[in-house]
Amino acid sequence: MSEPIQVTGMILSVMPIGEYDKRVVLLTRERGKVSMFARGARRPKSMLMAATNPFVFGTFTVYEGRNSYSLAGAEVKDYFMELAGELPGVYYGFYFLEFADYYGQEGIDETMMLNLLYVSLKALLSHKFPNRLVRRVFEIKILTINGDYTPEVQDMSPQARYVCRYVASAPMDKIYTFTLKPEILKELEHLMDRYLHRAIDKKFKSLPILETVDRQ
Repeated sequence: MSEPIQVTGMILSVMPIGEYDKRVVLLTRERGKVSMFARGARRPKSMLMAATNPFVFGTFTVYEGRNSYSLAGAEVKDYFMELAGELPGVYYGFYFLEFADYYGQEGIDETMMLNLLYVSLKALLSHKFPNRLVRRVFEIKILTINGDYTPEVQDMSPQARYVCRYVASAPMDKIYTFTLKPEILKELEHLMDRYLHRAIDKKFKSLPILETVDRQ
């Protein structure tokens, strides 16, 4: 058996496998997006049961196999359990996880995207910013990180253009430091809807629910 490896990351998705196991997709700083099996994680007394859920952030001990990884243990730093009771905040959270899963790649440093997930979930839980604003800031930043964002649009107002430039260039700990007037937020939403339609070739499962929530 190979030597154990420790990685820092956040769980993006979980799927039941067989009677007692789980397949976990983890975004890590050290190895990018990896899939792993958590054997026995669905057993009631398993030490991995609570640690193998979406949003869990921490240090994971894994073994690298020929075709996949196996999860042996976890030191959880944040379960983000409060998010489960936040409606509609939890829908935004799942959208963020799907977006990160779309861009995540194995074998590369995903520190920036992992940090973006963490600060964005914290922003949802802080209640200092409208969820709709957190969503658009997240979208601009994740597109920027992955080289898919060109913020300049001719029909943008100066205020919206400034917001886009600021979020694209600001350090991660500064992207959630402002609010917007309703009319500017609405313009930003319209802009990003059009941009994402062109830039992203996947329809996220969480998006229909999120779009219904945003219209309320």
